[in-house]
Amino acid sequence: MAGAKKADDRLDAPKGLRTSVLSRYSNRGESDRFGRFTEWIARAMGTPWFLLFLTMFCGFWILWNTLMPQALRFDSAALGFIALTLVLSLQASYAAPLILLAQNRQDDRDRVQIEQDRQRAERNLADTEYLAREVVALRLAIQEVATKDFVRAELRALLDELDRADAAAGSEPVPESRGPRRG
Repeated sequence: MAGAKKADDRLDAPKGLRTSVLSRYSNRGESDRFGRFTEWIARAMGTPWFLLFLTMFCGFWILWNTLMPQALRFDSAALGFIALTLVLSLQASYAAPLILLAQNRQDDRDRVQIEQDRQRAERNLADTEYLAREVVALRLAIQEVATKDFVRAELRALLDELDRADAAAGSEPVPESRGPRRG
């Protein structure tokens, strides 16, 4: 196919990760599919619907093998429903490992999530420490900045000094254009 792109020509992934979708999942696909299946089984077995279905199945089995004519029965009530016991034992023997596999996968996911949370907490701590240092630096820098009240006081002192100098020199009174003082 002339129009098909090679896996290395893709631009939507970093250079080392440019692989086709099929090759990316070919090794993990079967294992992951089985893992999802085990999780589905474990989730299904923990529902009230499963328990209801299993109860109805056992009830139907027992009623069929006690009420139907002898020719249609396939399990003996006299022997304690051996086939039903075998079916339930088989179901339990497969359910336990499937549930354990699902728990292992959940543990792996939890472990990854905990590691990501730890890394996120470390980044947040580093950011918080940086911001705290910046706030301290700003506080130190702002102490050296002249405030509005300081500038006003300095200007008043200069105006008073100029008025005293004018009065001492015997010069004329302060012109009106200078405006009223604010105090």
